[in-house]
Amino acid sequence: MQSGLDLHLNKLPNKETKKSMEIQSIAEKFNFGVSSIKPLRTIFTAQSKTFFYCKEAICEFVFKKEMLPVNPFMIFDYFLNDRVDRDLIRRANNQLLKMCDELWVFGDIANGVMFEMVYAKNLNKPIRFFTIATKSDEIMEISLDDLVFENELVLSDEEIMEFKQVFMRLMDE
Repeated sequence: MQSGLDLHLNKLPNKETKKSMEIQSIAEKFNFGVSSIKPLRTIFTAQSKTFFYCKEAICEFVFKKEMLPVNPFMIFDYFLNDRVDRDLIRRANNQLLKMCDELWVFGDIANGVMFEMVYAKNLNKPIRFFTIATKSDEIMEISLDDLVFENELVLSDEEIMEFKQVFMRLMDE
């Protein structure tokens, strides 16, 4: 049985609640709005450069799931229009992926997306697959079996099947 003092101590705000109360107090004093500070899961969104123009629909789709999209094309545009070495942008993408909670793959699979899938699995990140569209409400989740690989990969049907099998084994680990 808890004493009166123990019950009182359990009702004291924790550190996060205190910070939230402090923010609210300052906001009221200086008349500015307060937005939620509740953390969102971060989702690295992988897509082929072929579908660069779908980046906003992808971000909208993720936001509608109340998660935070980390979309390299929104951050770096199209390789910063080649103002810096593309490999530096790829390294930055890899670091962002490492910082995210999950990898969501949209649309056809390109070689960079293949790398991100394998890297994310190596980091034990959950991975989900989706179609791609210019409107967020047209995007749907798909299975690994439904993935389409870009023609520029120059992979035979047998090699694509082998990659899917290797990747499925990684997913099961």
